[in-house]
Amino acid sequence: MRQPARPAVPIRFYFNLRSPYSWLAQHDLLERYPDVARAVVWRPFWEPDERAERELAVAGGSFLYTPMSREKHFYILQDVRRLAEDRGLAVSWPIDRDPRWEAAHLPYFLAEESGVGREYVAAVSGARWQLGRDICDPAVIGELAAGLGLDRARVLAAAQDAGLRRQGGEALLALEHDGVFGVPFFIIGREKFWGVDRLPAFVAKVRSTLTAAEPVIAGFDDGHAGGCG
Repeated sequence: MRQPARPAVPIRFYFNLRSPYSWLAQHDLLERYPDVARAVVWRPFWEPDERAERELAVAGGSFLYTPMSREKHFYILQDVRRLAEDRGLAVSWPIDRDPRWEAAHLPYFLAEESGVGREYVAAVSGARWQLGRDICDPAVIGELAAGLGLDRARVLAAAQDAGLRRQGGEALLALEHDGVFGVPFFIIGREKFWGVDRLPAFVAKVRSTLTAAEPVIAGFDDGHAGGCG
């Protein structure tokens, strides 16, 4: 019995639980392109807190994201509503008060280790953009993570967990290495695609690569989870 082919080149999807465009991209990946959702490696992108920013600088890295203007913010309100309606989704705009994005993004590594990374992203993004919940509140994240079978206590303490913060620092360094300046951001080999409107082109490229790849024999394990995070 043969398993689906795996590409020889790395393919990655950078997501951000804060971004409505990232929410729409992960929705489309899971609902419209589940084969590609399984094939890509999911990697988090978030705005670091002061501690993480200092540690990133010490490691020789920097954060490439530039805050948006007021005009762009108002445009996004209209644009996201249109895009969501096209998908049959309703947006409930959250209110962020003193956000600390580590609370939502660091537990992703726990979810990824447990094999429910994609489910975690979908649950947290849905809570933020469809229910208007505060995903910077550890209690909210703890509730969502517990629903996926994760250890609630570890999730609640994620922002203070040295091991998770180390993983987070490595993830932030990877952003600069890959030249990721916004989300959603897709990479296959040397090719990069930015924005939810570029997702169909990325999907076509991934599928053509998968089709050309040699099939993997059942029972063979190269030690990689195939982007199940």
